[in-house]
Amino acid sequence: MNTILTAFIALLILKYATSTILDVLNMRHANSKSAEVPETFRDFIDLPTYQKSVAYTVSKTRFGLVNDLYDTIILAVVVLSGLLPWLYSALSTVFGFGTWGQALVLFLVAVLLGLPGLPFEWWSTFRLEERFGFNKSTQKLWLMDKVKGFLLGFVIGYPLLAVLIFLVSSAGDLWWLWGFSVFFVFQLVMVVAYPMFIMPLFNKMEPMEEGELKQRLFALADRTGFKAQTILVIDGSKRSGHSNAFFSGFGRFRRIVLYDTLIEQMEHEELEAVLAHEIGHYQMGHIPKMIALSAVTTFGMFALLGWLAEGTWLAAAFSFSEDVSGEFVPVLLLFMLLSGLLTFWLSPFTSLWSRKHEYEADAFARDAMDSAEPLIRALRKLHRENLSNLTPHPTYSRFYYSHPTLLERERSLLQ
Repeated sequence: MNTILTAFIALLILKYATSTILDVLNMRHANSKSAEVPETFRDFIDLPTYQKSVAYTVSKTRFGLVNDLYDTIILAVVVLSGLLPWLYSALSTVFGFGTWGQALVLFLVAVLLGLPGLPFEWWSTFRLEERFGFNKSTQKLWLMDKVKGFLLGFVIGYPLLAVLIFLVSSAGDLWWLWGFSVFFVFQLVMVVAYPMFIMPLFNKMEPMEEGELKQRLFALADRTGFKAQTILVIDGSKRSGHSNAFFSGFGRFRRIVLYDTLIEQMEHEELEAVLAHEIGHYQMGHIPKMIALSAVTTFGMFALLGWLAEGTWLAAAFSFSEDVSGEFVPVLLLFMLLSGLLTFWLSPFTSLWSRKHEYEADAFARDAMDSAEPLIRALRKLHRENLSNLTPHPTYSRFYYSHPTLLERERSLLQ
């Protein structure tokens, strides 16, 4: 066995072992505290609801453990069995080795490799989420979402892949720099285009109805220096009982979106606090910072891809024939499949940065509301209604959580 294959197997086992240990730690930690509601949370959650949240955490974790094992086996089989070179060769024979043919090969391989995961997606929606009362979707709607996703992926992804392959053949040794530029501009466009044009293909997004709530939210936006043209309400209840709010876009394209489930669950003052938190992300410059981080990450990935594409050793190590081992597409296929083994280890750092932003947005909301209490009440309702894990294992939350735990946020708000 060559060194590259040995490294792949070692990284695959290490990633799987680490994620499994973290999941088991978190599950056992939640189970150990299920007998009674921790004293800190007794003011807002009763024992049956708390135990239901623990059961939800345990069920999701067990499901995730099976899914992770399945994904690990699938990746090992695809990479080590020779299936990937065979699939690439078979599709290239049909569609050719030209720019558009190879782009189609890339797209189809990605689609085919995604098919084994569909049963788990279905089970998550119609068994796990259904069991805990969250699923509102239908089989037809779920299937239509998959079809729409495939068509969007083809319309957007296929030409983008063709542009990248064209740059490799025409832009010289620095093709990867041009590729980074194209993809980064595409990311910027999608920050604006996704909520404006793509999300409405899946969900109805409408301006908030006239009334007291809208007046209060716009008054809040005015006094916090956020000149909002509209606040949108999304029909998240069409698919799920989970509630949320988010901010997207920048400049005059910025949008704040509230789930209809969130509006149903919260009082007006609590919704004001949620909106103040989202405005805080904007006023604290979090979106430009995240875009900058994405630019650095994307640049690094393209630089690595450019280096890998210079030689034939990577494709040859994974059984691609000598005729194609020097081609770009086999290297890109392997890069797409294997990069997760490395980016997994970046999770604690990106999570830490994201949690810092959440603390800052919380502090902004507290100051905007002249009190921490409305946001604390809103956060407690979010955690209770979503059956969030109130007692995650500290190591697990530090590794994965993009938001601080409820207890951490309350402590920070009350300082």
